[in-house]
Amino acid sequence: MRRADRLRRAVNLLNLSTPLGLLLAAAGTRRPPRTLRGPGGLLIAGGYRLPLPVASAFTVGDVILVRGEPEALLGRPALLRHEGRHATQYAFCLGPVMIPAYLLCAGVSLALSGDHASYNPFERLAGLAEGGYEKRPLRRLRPSRRP
Repeated sequence: MRRADRLRRAVNLLNLSTPLGLLLAAAGTRRPPRTLRGPGGLLIAGGYRLPLPVASAFTVGDVILVRGEPEALLGRPALLRHEGRHATQYAFCLGPVMIPAYLLCAGVSLALSGDHASYNPFERLAGLAEGGYEKRPLRRLRPSRRP
């Protein structure tokens, strides 16, 4: 494991985002949660069942929660890299503080484009395409006047 991965893991443990991710895995997955160790020390918890967020995979700290089997994510390297970047964002954003910041950015992006990811800096920095998102154009703020 790289030094940067060890540092990210330590910071996410200290800022409590990884423990929060493990708690969410325990509460939101089938019992007991099935976890695999992914690249860079990330944990992949499969079988997530709660209705929110509506995503096939999402990250809290160093824990990636997936709706299907955890092995399926290992077969999707682009999505795994995308979620790994979110783990790094948790380290830079003081852990759980990232959640309201992300939601605020998602709301602004939704207002601007009708999509929570297109203009969300967290998703853009994690790689829109690798996360399975397409960049949508900005909405028109007012209807055009045509004669």
